[in-house]
Amino acid sequence: MKNMHSPFLLVLMAIFLISTDVKAQPEKAEAGIKAIMQDMPVMGLSVAVVKDNKIIYTQSFGTKSRENNAPLTNDCIFRIASISKSFSATSIMQLAERKKLSIDQDVSELIGFKVRNPKFPETVITLRLMMSHLSSINDSQGYFSLDAINPEKNPNWAKSYSHYEPGKGYAYCNLNFNMIGAIIEKISGERFDQYVIKHVLDPLGLYGGYDVDRLDKSRFASIYEYRADSTKFVLSEGAYASRAKELSNYAMGYSTPVFSPTGGMKISATDLAKYMLMHSNHGKYKGKRIISKKSAEQMQTAMSEEEGYGFAIETTSKMIPGKTMKGHTGVAYGLFSAMFFQPEEKFGIVVISNGCAPGYSEGYNTVIRKTVNCLYESLIAN
Repeated sequence: MKNMHSPFLLVLMAIFLISTDVKAQPEKAEAGIKAIMQDMPVMGLSVAVVKDNKIIYTQSFGTKSRENNAPLTNDCIFRIASISKSFSATSIMQLAERKKLSIDQDVSELIGFKVRNPKFPETVITLRLMMSHLSSINDSQGYFSLDAINPEKNPNWAKSYSHYEPGKGYAYCNLNFNMIGAIIEKISGERFDQYVIKHVLDPLGLYGGYDVDRLDKSRFASIYEYRADSTKFVLSEGAYASRAKELSNYAMGYSTPVFSPTGGMKISATDLAKYMLMHSNHGKYKGKRIISKKSAEQMQTAMSEEEGYGFAIETTSKMIPGKTMKGHTGVAYGLFSAMFFQPEEKFGIVVISNGCAPGYSEGYNTVIRKTVNCLYESLIAN
């Protein structure tokens, strides 16, 4: 009788064990996510998981459109909110590499009007400070128009600046990135949304963008705001509102907030994971280099110790306990999103909800954080 532990049989047994283990992991993840959705109000979740530098899992759960009784699917695209900021920062780093601008340049020279905190008129505000939210600019006057901070347009422009010196304090600010979008237009000569498509999305083979009228509306995942007082989801009709009227009178380098460089990217969870892989691999994905390794490292390096924020990428150990992750979250219209990766261990997770309970734990939406940890434990840790 032949030895039952021959090398050939051992290899077959190993293949069998690996295949059965891989099969079990998605089932565990899906059971965990369904339990989260039963425990807390969730309209829908779309997820993508990267392990060993590859996308190993994509799945969608729940409802795309309650009005049409349509299920959420992997090809659905979402307005991802503030994760959009990293697309703007990536574009700035490209322009800096091409010597079109410097991230330490006076923003006043780039945007066309004076950008100075009146309490600290000698302190130059730079792109470096704006991309890391250290500019002392705030959103108190709004951020949907550059008029908010333009001294020639708003008599209360000075209120757009906080009481501390630029570079000496952190305050998350959407106006920073809508201004950055305008600078991208002024320097590149390309409309912001088209610049990002041409120089970031297309080279990576991704479908998405900022202009809703150029996208396939049938793929939009409707976004719902959960109202705790009535325990009901309410459709956010403004999430994908057309900007055609505003675009008819568009002024390059000034009307840019129409596209919301600070939060208006629309993309699927799977394509966002591919974009995440580019940042995880220091600017390169499948042979396409989007930014240099040096630029990628700058984006991922925390400029503020307490907040851990770099250039539209934060560093945190609170999303997955014991793991130092890099990425960003998004919140808008009832949507919650997260994109976080571990560049040394080559794993990452994208989770997007088109509506869920708005509670927080450890500084992150509880549904999103629980889902991230469920996917980590089921598909990466084992």
